[in-house]
Amino acid sequence: MAQISGILSFKWYLCEPKITTLTEIEIQILEFVKTHPRSSSKEIFELFTNIISYSTTKRQLSKLVSENLLVTSGIGKGTKYSVSLSFELLQPIDVNTYFEKEIDERQIKDSFDFNVITNILAKNSLFKKDESLKLSLLQNLYEDNISQLSKNEYQRELERLAIDLSWKSSQIEGNTYSLLETERLLKDKETAAGKTKEEAIMLLNHKDALDFIIANPDYLNPLSVSKIEDIHSILIKDLAVERNIRKRRVGISGTNYRPLDNEFQIAEAVAAMCDLINSKTNIFEKSLLALVLLSYIQPFMDGNKRTARIVSNAILMNYNYCPISFRTIDSIEYKKAMLIFYEQNNISNFKKIFINQFEFAVNTYF
Repeated sequence: MAQISGILSFKWYLCEPKITTLTEIEIQILEFVKTHPRSSSKEIFELFTNIISYSTTKRQLSKLVSENLLVTSGIGKGTKYSVSLSFELLQPIDVNTYFEKEIDERQIKDSFDFNVITNILAKNSLFKKDESLKLSLLQNLYEDNISQLSKNEYQRELERLAIDLSWKSSQIEGNTYSLLETERLLKDKETAAGKTKEEAIMLLNHKDALDFIIANPDYLNPLSVSKIEDIHSILIKDLAVERNIRKRRVGISGTNYRPLDNEFQIAEAVAAMCDLINSKTNIFEKSLLALVLLSYIQPFMDGNKRTARIVSNAILMNYNYCPISFRTIDSIEYKKAMLIFYEQNNISNFKKIFINQFEFAVNTYF
């Protein structure tokens, strides 16, 4: 068994696609075109006359067009370049540089924007070709791996992942149980000394929610507001948290972004999110959109990100894709990537987390 797994891992190593990143020149091109829309290739080349050739500039422009960061208008010598609708959504943002500025110094989009769901995300793909290829190869590896497992072996691996996810998902929300303490709690119902009752309930509820979607993999297909509320209800059982769509304003620590505060608009936003996810054909996009947008909308008084991680995994599992535990993600890194989406509607850093954690899950559990 170990030998087969090793062979498959080696096969993956040989065919692993490289995720391309933008060069300094490409970043400068994008910044120039952003402030000078409908620029010609010659106008852009003048920026780099003493650095790169005109033919190299053309190749860089072609690459940025292929990655949907630039769009063209006109033909031949009359071709003009502008940033695409997806530019702000997908452009790389350096996390460390971004958070060098304090909350009140950052220029942000400080309120919820319906246009993000109904226009930008509806009309753009989230993954570049190399990213899609990497995810597809990983999914193929997962399918190869589980084909070698007996039913009992698969269930043991799924149980291990469920414990890790319950621990990490709760830790991101401030739960202080260690991974070993979480395992004892979920397997033997043994609470940890010095921990609160609420922390134990949070973890037990999380495992219950996972067990529910494992037993009912198609429950969230198609996705709906009421079904998301059902998952949230499992997660907040016996905790002092209101059920269903919130009727009051919530604040988010670490940012000046303000979610919607009208119950009917919140329900409308969640419904629009469900329509968007249901309309997508790419399973990875469906899962990533649920993960990010439920957090962005903040439909509940508490438990939004926990609900997002369960729903995101439910989508993967419904289509027999590998679920994600997020075990190795740093909680602060996770929150910073989410804050960048809140404040800039930019998904690039959170997308990296999603890809890396999917790879970790495939190579670690199955």
